[in-house]
Amino acid sequence: MLATRIRRWKSVALTTAAVLVGLTAPTLTATPAAATTTAYDSTYYKNAVGKTGTSLKSALHTIISSQTKLSYSALWDALKNTDQDPNNSSNVKLLYSGISRSKSLNGGSSGNWNREHVWAISHGDLTTSTGPGTDLHHIRPEDVAVNSTRGNKDFDNGGSSFTNSGGSLTDSDSFEPRDAVKGDVARMIFYMAVRYEGDDGFANLEVNSSVSNGSNPYIGKLAILKAWNDEDPPDAFEERRNQVIYDTYQHNRNPFIDHPEWVESIW
Repeated sequence: MLATRIRRWKSVALTTAAVLVGLTAPTLTATPAAATTTAYDSTYYKNAVGKTGTSLKSALHTIISSQTKLSYSALWDALKNTDQDPNNSSNVKLLYSGISRSKSLNGGSSGNWNREHVWAISHGDLTTSTGPGTDLHHIRPEDVAVNSTRGNKDFDNGGSSFTNSGGSLTDSDSFEPRDAVKGDVARMIFYMAVRYEGDDGFANLEVNSSVSNGSNPYIGKLAILKAWNDEDPPDAFEERRNQVIYDTYQHNRNPFIDHPEWVESIW
């Protein structure tokens, strides 16, 4: 790992049951991500460090828009590398279900894994032509049936379990990923909202507070995604993935993996 981190994560206040008459259970809160430093701050991020708000977003957009673009078919082999199970090099780790599945079982049949677009294709008509619909930073391996269950739903808390859910939940209009990857999902969504600003022939993607975005180029809910970013900081798997994409494939980074605190600064 090239990046050297200094991160202090404050504890999350936990909701507890009120057991005495007259007491109200405390509200679940998440402390915003603490500031970090990386080896890329003086090089890759040098034009962004020290900025906030729209200035930071604009600077990051310029930085990460310089990338090598992949074809949709090239994603198969790329995902076998970026999402390799650290405990079994013959397998990939599926995003929402957490299942470890053979790399060779990629495809569209039952029992296969396929290419899940975390920013759903229909939200802004991404298509699978080279561009945002093939951006490796938001595409992850997932069980075919689980991928279908998520569909193009926005993200929110709540819902019911389903086959191979791994702890993920869904209801009629939203999807909640398992706890271990909630931050991963949030940071992929925020990456897409900064990378694609409508200035390169693709839709201007934005995060909003709705779960009824349909085909509009938006995904919600903003407050929930911000909380997930704080509650589930980047782990070794996510950091390795970011590095592999940077070194081997697209040669751009997800800045919110390197600097989770930039989410709060922009949004």
